Amino acid sequence: MASPASIKKHPIHPMLIAFPIGLWTFALACDVLTAFGGRPAWAIVSRYSIAGGIAGAVVAAIPGLIDYFSIDESEMKRIATTHLFLNVAALIVFSFNLWIRFRLDGESHLPLILSFVGIGLVGIGGWLGGEMVYVKGMAVEAVEKQASKNSNERRLRRAS
Repeated sequence: MASPASIKKHPIHPMLIAFPIGLWTFALACDVLTAFGGRPAWAIVSRYSIAGGIAGAVVAAIPGLIDYFSIDESEMKRIATTHLFLNVAALIVFSFNLWIRFRLDGESHLPLILSFVGIGLVGIGGWLGGEMVYVKGMAVEAVEKQASKNSNERRLRRAS
């Protein structure tokens, strides 16, 4: 099944998810540095990384939802629903994490804990996304079909 949210057969959702995953993972690294005596600037960098990850997640969710509503196979829909809920939960955790940073003193470890929880949710959600693409073939044209198509195109070029 091809993705309805794609550019020249390349699904948009997988292109965009790298931003929130990367930013939130970097935020966790910054939180760990801060917790183990790093400079206070790391907490600020973490805050900006979380905010950027939230924005990136919202943008990535748009083509993800378009893809979600195009799924008609029941097992794929079940996996996609769990993927969606886990990633929305991660978005909520990181949104709360960002909000709480403006209300707690710099000594609290709650932001670090929330970053770990959020990354755990993203990790499981990402695993399920990989399950849909790499195991179930969501939005991936079968290798055999693509090879046959390429072979037919070469044959037609040689004949003309």
